[in-house]
Amino acid sequence: MDEPMEAEADSTQSDLAPDDGDQRVKHHPLLRPGSMVMMTITIEDYETQYWPKLEGAIDQLLSMTPGQYIPISYEQMYSCVYKCVCKQFSEKLYTDLINHMARHLGTLNAQLKSLMQNENPKSFIEKFSFILNQYLQALGGIVPIFNYMNRFYVETKLKTDLNEELKKLFQQHVLDQHIEFILSLLEEANSKPFTISPPTMANTVKNIHAVNPDYAKMKPSLFSRYLPTVLPSTSVNELEQYIAETRQMQEDMKMLQEIRGCDFKRKRVDDDVPVK
Repeated sequence: MDEPMEAEADSTQSDLAPDDGDQRVKHHPLLRPGSMVMMTITIEDYETQYWPKLEGAIDQLLSMTPGQYIPISYEQMYSCVYKCVCKQFSEKLYTDLINHMARHLGTLNAQLKSLMQNENPKSFIEKFSFILNQYLQALGGIVPIFNYMNRFYVETKLKTDLNEELKKLFQQHVLDQHIEFILSLLEEANSKPFTISPPTMANTVKNIHAVNPDYAKMKPSLFSRYLPTVLPSTSVNELEQYIAETRQMQEDMKMLQEIRGCDFKRKRVDDDVPVK
């Protein structure tokens, strides 16, 4: 699919009387894509009018607290992208978006490096979980804004997908830098229940997997605790092994209960001994 030209974009809009069209262009230059087709965009227009609006919306979405609502005009932002794509600014728009996101992720990476030295493991995991959740939520707003560019440039010419490319950016600039440390902390916390809250643990593991499922290969037992489908299906040859492991676990639990029972009885006896 070729990048759309002006005539193609115009054909998707209803016909406007000349006077009405001119009036709409004057009052809403970024809100009515179809009425702007006969206009031109210079590089100066792009850099001073269109990209700054999109950049501002991106920054708002990236700084949004998970669950928060930010009043962004998605119609206006989508129209900016539509116009830029129709006027052959797709490549520059994509490059500017990727570079802007990369700079933001570089800042997040620096924050995490600082926390590794100054904060305890619990604080680090909680901060990382917040950052990852915030970024993935932001993609839920950014990708739809750039949907037109994704359809006619990213998918068609680059043969990829914008959402996947933006997740790869997080992987390259943040996760790959800290993944071993993060997984070791999560595994340690998993062995000490409630060191980190269960919702935070589950959310962090699932979001890491959403960015790149291959991370599960590094700690399959950790990921399988929250994502059962991570481990391969059980084969018939492995059934005896799993049965033996289950029996051993039951014996261990029984022994643990007996030990606790003995300790409890001993404590009761000690409490019943009269003090002379």
